[in-house]
Amino acid sequence: MRIGLIGTGNVATILGRKIKAAGHEVVQVYGRAATHAHQLASELEAAYTTDIDRLDQTAQLYIIAVADAAIPAVAASLPLKDKLVVHTAGSVSKEVLKAASTRYGILYPLQSLRKEMQQLPDIPLLVDANTPEDLTLLQDLALGLSARVGVAGDEQRLKLHVAAVMVSNFTNHLYTLAERYCEAEQADFSLLHPLIMQVAARIQYVSPREAQTGPAIRNDTPTIDKHLALLEQHGEMKELYAWFTKSIQGRR
Repeated sequence: MRIGLIGTGNVATILGRKIKAAGHEVVQVYGRAATHAHQLASELEAAYTTDIDRLDQTAQLYIIAVADAAIPAVAASLPLKDKLVVHTAGSVSKEVLKAASTRYGILYPLQSLRKEMQQLPDIPLLVDANTPEDLTLLQDLALGLSARVGVAGDEQRLKLHVAAVMVSNFTNHLYTLAERYCEAEQADFSLLHPLIMQVAARIQYVSPREAQTGPAIRNDTPTIDKHLALLEQHGEMKELYAWFTKSIQGRR
């Protein structure tokens, strides 16, 4: 399939690599910054442009992989009429793409992506389209890029996006707070790396509810009190510790 890639960030880069590895052709990369567009286009062996009016019209699919807030404006500026156009966002309706084409849909990677990744990660892909024919086309494309492909409309995709923020962004923030705490208390945060990896691996086989351990689930009040005392000088962490303890105990 001949594909036009609109965007040069993390999602555009990783999807571009996946698409190329699957044997498809990225015919052109569009980006606002010439340096970034040229760099990604060179890697993907594609042409590039910084002029939206100079999009290659020979592509069969155009993938908009830009910041969520920029999607409506980008879609409205596309000089396309009947070509299939998709975006990659979890929280933006596919209907914003009506401004770009009569054929539109979704190719949403349910994964945290960084262009610095040395290996291409496993990326569950959720697809949707405004016609059955294009939905089938996107499913076929996605199945060539991922072993995990599903169909999700706007509402279901948004719900999964909420859950993704919880397990990824919020969890990473807790890692950040724990790292800061360890630095302040002269403890080695790297000693927690195996624990982090083990907990993440465990929930592939059992429900997180079943995998829950720790003083809160055991109702170990003496340990909880000791921890809260240690966190006296770390107000935000103390509040979160108390809140999470109460939340866990409330769901025993």
